[in-house]
Amino acid sequence: MTSEILSAINILTQPLGAAEASAQTSQQEALHAALGANKSVLLERLRSDGRLQRAARMRDEAKGEADWYGGETDDVTWSFVQECLLLLLTLTRHLTEELKRFQEAPPPSGSLRTPEMAPPLPPDVLSVSQQKTLGAALQFVVSLGVCPYLSAGVGVPLGRRSAFGSVVEKLIGRETSPPAGRRLLTTTRVLLQVAERATLATLVFSRHLGDVMAALCQLGYEPHREDRRPLSSEECRWCKEALRNLLGKVYQPIVVKELLVLQGGPKQSGPAGSSRAALGSAPAWLRRLCGQLLSERLMQPSGVQAVVRAVLEGGTGGDSDWRKCDAVARILAACPQQSASADGYFRLVCPQILDLLHFRDKLTAQQFQRVATMAALSMVQERPAFAQQYLLAPLLAPLHRCITASAEDHPHVAVEESDLTRCLEDVYKIWVVGNSPSPTLLAALQDVLPVIFTLFCFTKRSVSHLRAPCQEILLWFLKLSETSAALPLLRQLSGLRERRNDVAAAAFHFTAGGDGGVRLVCRQACSDADEELYEKLSGEQWRLECLVQLLAQLSDSDLAGDFFLDLLQELTGWAAALDEELKDEEQVDVAAMTLLEVEQQLLGGAERRAEKLTLLQALAVMVESLEQEQLLRKTSQVVDFMVSLLQRACVGLDGASAPGVGNLVESQTLSMGMGLVATLLSAPQISAEDYSCMSKLLRPLEALSQQHPDVVVQELASNLRAVIATHGAFRPESLADAARCRGNPDEMTKSSKARSEGRSQQTPVGRFPQRPSPPSSSGDPDPSNKPLSDWLLEACDLDVPTRAVALRVVTRMVQRRHPEAVQAQEKVLTVRRRLTDSFITFLLVVQGYQGISSALPGPVLRSTVRLVSSAANFTLKTQRRK
Repeated sequence: MTSEILSAINILTQPLGAAEASAQTSQQEALHAALGANKSVLLERLRSDGRLQRAARMRDEAKGEADWYGGETDDVTWSFVQECLLLLLTLTRHLTEELKRFQEAPPPSGSLRTPEMAPPLPPDVLSVSQQKTLGAALQFVVSLGVCPYLSAGVGVPLGRRSAFGSVVEKLIGRETSPPAGRRLLTTTRVLLQVAERATLATLVFSRHLGDVMAALCQLGYEPHREDRRPLSSEECRWCKEALRNLLGKVYQPIVVKELLVLQGGPKQSGPAGSSRAALGSAPAWLRRLCGQLLSERLMQPSGVQAVVRAVLEGGTGGDSDWRKCDAVARILAACPQQSASADGYFRLVCPQILDLLHFRDKLTAQQFQRVATMAALSMVQERPAFAQQYLLAPLLAPLHRCITASAEDHPHVAVEESDLTRCLEDVYKIWVVGNSPSPTLLAALQDVLPVIFTLFCFTKRSVSHLRAPCQEILLWFLKLSETSAALPLLRQLSGLRERRNDVAAAAFHFTAGGDGGVRLVCRQACSDADEELYEKLSGEQWRLECLVQLLAQLSDSDLAGDFFLDLLQELTGWAAALDEELKDEEQVDVAAMTLLEVEQQLLGGAERRAEKLTLLQALAVMVESLEQEQLLRKTSQVVDFMVSLLQRACVGLDGASAPGVGNLVESQTLSMGMGLVATLLSAPQISAEDYSCMSKLLRPLEALSQQHPDVVVQELASNLRAVIATHGAFRPESLADAARCRGNPDEMTKSSKARSEGRSQQTPVGRFPQRPSPPSSSGDPDPSNKPLSDWLLEACDLDVPTRAVALRVVTRMVQRRHPEAVQAQEKVLTVRRRLTDSFITFLLVVQGYQGISSALPGPVLRSTVRLVSSAANFTLKTQRRK
């Protein structure tokens, strides 16, 4: 029976013969004649062909129940459409009855079934040829019964789809009986009845969903005058309800795509039927309706994904797809006008935007990540309050749980591995890949950055795929945040400030996860106090080393130098307050204090000493691990470094107990630092900006020139101050000597005495004189007895006297420009840097510094700051031990 009905449909829709078509004068007349001829042939076959009797009987039954059937009419096209609709209804009724009997029939007995037998096919399954016949009938129905009766701008015009569509547009007129609206309603109703059968619905909606939606929109929502309404109120309500049911049943990305088409678009040039065919300008009522329906699709579960898929499905990842991603992101970030409230919209949409970040398919993940990232950044920029509440807070929730977790609520695992992994990956995608450092994003990330740093330190000790994203997130923040925000964070991470917003080290700690990630678990109590103390100290040292390694990655940033100078400034403040602390400790009357006050006094002193040790440790690690070019990248930083050094040298100059007065190491360090300033002033060209920056040195230089007990230091400070104050207009002879000597007080003393005795040969201003080779003392060994490699080996000996003798010999070989010393200059510099770990060796380095500097001025200048800093740290450590 199914084949009989489809045979009747095939008779009605078969193409016109070539001989008949050639006899016609135009395409419209040929189509008109073909439609009438095919209908006549069908009716004749239904009456005369016995094989189609059952199909004819079922057609007549459907005709009797169809209240819309108008009988014979002069309009051939509408008469043809009515016959197609009757046959479609006949096929639908037959398939429904057959499927009902199939479902009610008892299954075959077990004796008739074998394991290899396929299950029986339901009767509504159509073959490929049958689907082709049915598709042709649906094409005729839509082309002749739907599209010609749509208003201008509703749907894609039929003439822009194919040449056949242009012929149909010229063939059918809108002034017909029954009216166009009534015909459109009839066709749409029958198509929806046919689509109630699942097999037929696939054929209807896969090709003609947009036309059915356009018809329902026009029938239900197009405004009319009361006296010209084509449909009753009940019929309009039915069309509205049918549209909403249809939108709820069909695959949502397809619905969104069709709604976007119905909204219309900008005019484009392109041939009829091409992909660039112009979309007509939709009327205002249709644009509003489509906007409302799109907003409803968007705010449904998985609505964001449906919208994104509708726009991006079928893309190849090219530039046009990225522009589409940005356009969709802007749509998602803007609250639609049809939404009841912005709060409700963002509450529903933001979680769906975060879900777009978690796809695994490569191309889909790239596109969805682009949409989610751009939408998040747009929300943060335009709606920061909503973005913080509904987007950033849920995204960063696992990291916040690391801060707020308690052992009572989480006795075993506080944060699972999957949650931490997803959180860090999302942070990396939005913050680092998005790379839009707005204040809201920076503030939200700064709150959880201590946790990320603790996690980074853990991953540095193990193998984890989270190490790279943690490092990139930290570097991104340090590069793009303001210095005023980055420096307090660095102080906290280095241990110089109380650890806030960090993992509670006493209760929880990170452990390795099963999939290469990390999870936060409750810490087990440790019974060994020594082991616990060792863990704490080693952990603090490791955190400091990891922090310096991060700073080493910031090769193009001034942050490392600013942090270094900030620590030196604090060191200067502590040196200035040292006498006051000692006096306070001496004046404390323990006998008059309670036990609680004594305990608080002792704990306060211990805390201050711990802070000083932490500061010295941070400075030592930075000087040891970072290159001078990174610590002091600009002239202003070098000047700030010297300001800090000179201020420490000025501490207590007006008192008898000055820590630097009479201290050989302090004097040597001060002389070397002032030699560095002299070297800066000896540059061929110094800008006015550099002189303005150096003006900060005037006050400490004046204090040294007037109050320092060393005459050489006074003279050098006075000369440096004069050069800086006059911007180089006054340049004394001693400046070149200071630059040449690089802070060797013996050489400066000799130069001062030589000038006072009126030597005839004076050094021209701005030129570096050659240093005469000092006479060899009778107690020094002859360097010719051993090769340079042996002396360098002895210079690293554990025995201090052996080390001192070897260093003195190496220094003399460098001063005399011995061929071996010149060829092995890198080894000499390496040994010199390693020999600054003891007081005696440091003095020898200072004494031999001038000779090495004369032979290797470039490398020595780069390491000068490191030596001066090491000397300053050594001085403070010595004072503390005293």
